[in-house]
Amino acid sequence: MPFRIATFLIASLAIGVGAAVIFGWKFGWLGAWLGAVLWLALDAWRAERLLRVLRNNASGLPTRGAGVWGELAERIRKLLREREQQTRQAEERLQEFLAAIQASPNGVILLDEQGRIEWCNQTAAAQFGINAERDLLQHLANLVRDPAFVAYLASWNYSRDVVIDASGPGQAQQRSHPVRLSVQVHPYAGNRRMLLTRDITAVEQAEAMRRDFVANVSHEIRTPLTVLAGFVETLQNLPLDAEERTRYLSLMSQQSHRMETLVNDLLTLSRLEGSAPPSGTQWIRIRALLAQCEDEGRGLSGRLVPQGHRLSFTIEAESEISGAPTELQSAMSNLLTNAIRYTPGGGEVAVSWRLLPDGRGEYAVRDTGPGIAAEHIPRLTERFYRIDRSRSRETGGTGLGLAIVKHIAQRHGAELRIESTVGKGSRFALVFPPNRVREARLLSK
Repeated sequence: MPFRIATFLIASLAIGVGAAVIFGWKFGWLGAWLGAVLWLALDAWRAERLLRVLRNNASGLPTRGAGVWGELAERIRKLLREREQQTRQAEERLQEFLAAIQASPNGVILLDEQGRIEWCNQTAAAQFGINAERDLLQHLANLVRDPAFVAYLASWNYSRDVVIDASGPGQAQQRSHPVRLSVQVHPYAGNRRMLLTRDITAVEQAEAMRRDFVANVSHEIRTPLTVLAGFVETLQNLPLDAEERTRYLSLMSQQSHRMETLVNDLLTLSRLEGSAPPSGTQWIRIRALLAQCEDEGRGLSGRLVPQGHRLSFTIEAESEISGAPTELQSAMSNLLTNAIRYTPGGGEVAVSWRLLPDGRGEYAVRDTGPGIAAEHIPRLTERFYRIDRSRSRETGGTGLGLAIVKHIAQRHGAELRIESTVGKGSRFALVFPPNRVREARLLSK
């Protein structure tokens, strides 16, 4: 302000003095008034120029000049630069936030007050079968026609979630089973709403497996317990001779052994699921594992059928395998004993070990049993899954053997392969990765 007053006075005095010198002193006051008017006109022009620039986009602000208007222009330019920087930073943070939501495995949809889509990530778009760009500002209730979802969205009671089937066209193609979604709505900013979707297919399947598992375990244990209770009641209430008593006690021993085997298999599964993967530093000779398998196999064959089976054991390459010896022995023995149990007496069971051209090792058990229909093969490794329940119980099976084999194979990075033809027999193979197999002669060097 002092600068403006000074320039105003200087302009007035300068023109006034000039007029007095040129035209005489009596024109000095007229020159002073003319100087004041000129200064005011120039000041108004500079103010108008600044206002004109500000009314447009403020991009053509003049560089800093003298006077208050120059300083004001400079300060406005500085404030605009700071605002642009803040806006740019806010936009970057918003994009980072949206990118984080976009990468979320859960679906997110933002709705306006009328229930129209303002934004959604690709997960939600795929789950609901909508287009994240084309369907913006479309009513979600018109795009997702599930009655339970439409009623839930219109109820404005979002204290709980709603479970629906995914309606995206790709969901059914990618999976053979329906995809289940949990949808929860959260109101915000008045009547705006945010939808969170979560794929709970695996959770529901796990819950169903848990229920089936509990039911199967209860049934498997209740059956021998019922038999034992009947035998005990018979022994308590009926006069039996020594031969009958011995027979009943033998049957009771079989049932108790069946329960013990079942409990042991359950404990084995629990230990496999809860323990750390085996290290790759402990090496076991394949010949030692197959020798123990042979002892168990010949003993089981002799107990099951009088004539036994034609068993053969072939090792094409002296090798070693790394992992947990007890687990490996259990997996190999399970495949062998299953083949013996389901192959009629006199049938052939061939066990082999070989190294594949790519460095992997294959343990295979081939039998000439009745074979397995193709529809049963994908479910063979499920717990308690049996093709013939009566046959399995007669031979002492618990229905957990192949489930144990699958877990052991996974823990060792191996692959369980099953090939079977009805009426011709089956072939079960464990294929171990190259990093768990080596030639046995390497140890002797």
